[in-house]
Amino acid sequence: MDDKTIVALYWERAEAAIEHSQQKYGKYCYRIADNILHNHEDNEECVNDTWVRAWNAMPPERPTVLQAFLGKITRNLALDRYAHDRAQKRGAEIDDVAEEYWQCVPSGEPSLADQTALHQAINSFLSTLPERTRIVFLQRYWYICPIEQIAAETGLSPANVKVILHRTRRSFKEYLEKEEIHI
Repeated sequence: MDDKTIVALYWERAEAAIEHSQQKYGKYCYRIADNILHNHEDNEECVNDTWVRAWNAMPPERPTVLQAFLGKITRNLALDRYAHDRAQKRGAEIDDVAEEYWQCVPSGEPSLADQTALHQAINSFLSTLPERTRIVFLQRYWYICPIEQIAAETGLSPANVKVILHRTRRSFKEYLEKEEIHI
């Protein structure tokens, strides 16, 4: 079933929308949660909560890219769960990923305009990257994948992945500074 039909089912309040979402995007959402949480039960809970959030968001939302919409919901739920678990002294690789990412974002006073500009700058920056570099960057900083997993999926060595990430973070920082983006 195509995404437009699934979104239409959500708008019609048909429970089949959840079933079709699960069939089409369940594994995708599970993988996003697993990259952050590394816990089967928590992953399953985040994926199930994704369908509830999608149900509550549509209407009024009408996503044009359902996969990205559901992935973002799952990612946010998993990050919230991670923050909750971390408050209880549990750790994960996400701290390292967040530290790497925020080191390349110039500091300054955050504002809504800055956040909007950052969002636009990220999209513009990503569009300038070669496909392989963009995939590596997104796998690390959007999907929170470990270096070894990125290497295995791209056919690169872990050292090569680290070099690509280092250079891309440096380029990203320079790009943001050139655009005068502060957060």
